[in-house]
Amino acid sequence: MTVQPEPASEATEPVLFARVEKATQEAGLIIMGALHPRLSQAKQLENGTLVLLGTAGAFWPALKASPEWLDHQRDPIDRWSSRVIGQMAQDFGAQAYFPFGGPPYTPFIDWALKSGRTFSSPIGALVHDAVGMLTSFRGALHFVDEFDIPQAAEQSPCVTCPAPCTLACPVGALNADSFYDVDACHSHLNSVAGQSCMTGGCAARLACPLSEGAGRLAEQSAHHMKAFHPS
Repeated sequence: MTVQPEPASEATEPVLFARVEKATQEAGLIIMGALHPRLSQAKQLENGTLVLLGTAGAFWPALKASPEWLDHQRDPIDRWSSRVIGQMAQDFGAQAYFPFGGPPYTPFIDWALKSGRTFSSPIGALVHDAVGMLTSFRGALHFVDEFDIPQAAEQSPCVTCPAPCTLACPVGALNADSFYDVDACHSHLNSVAGQSCMTGGCAARLACPLSEGAGRLAEQSAHHMKAFHPS
């Protein structure tokens, strides 16, 4: 889909965000947050509007039908993201940014935390108000103009949550005290008992009640776990 860019104005600002949201959904992504760098003091940017893009249920089928997946070459997700979000940026007259390709790396964690929709969880991992701890940012669109964006709740969902994430890891690698014991995690994944995490996804991240909103299939989780723990 080709979208003709248009200047932002009082009449077009809400329409522009709606059009970006529609194009995002058609691509198999979701808007995971938006912010005005001037107001939030976001790193690396000074003005305009930044829209953060990530994955939910429609992403995996879109990826598997793509040339990047079907060519069986390396890094299909990053290559898909570059093509799809790069085209969206061109269509809307925006600048595309990606969380990969560094160093140096683009400050996506800072942007996410300042969007008012992503927060730090009790185990240190990011938690998003719609997809829980299964957060996966694939890119961002930066627009020169400031235009209206939805107001975020700006209160962490963890405030009212009993925090099952702190107890879900079978070996306590992700917990409220030490946050992340990397060695314990990888040792567990090498064991027979750890194969359920390898094939189904991280138990601590899945324990977050909001993670269900990511619509993530076990096949997708297994792909990510293999990339995280290839041996």
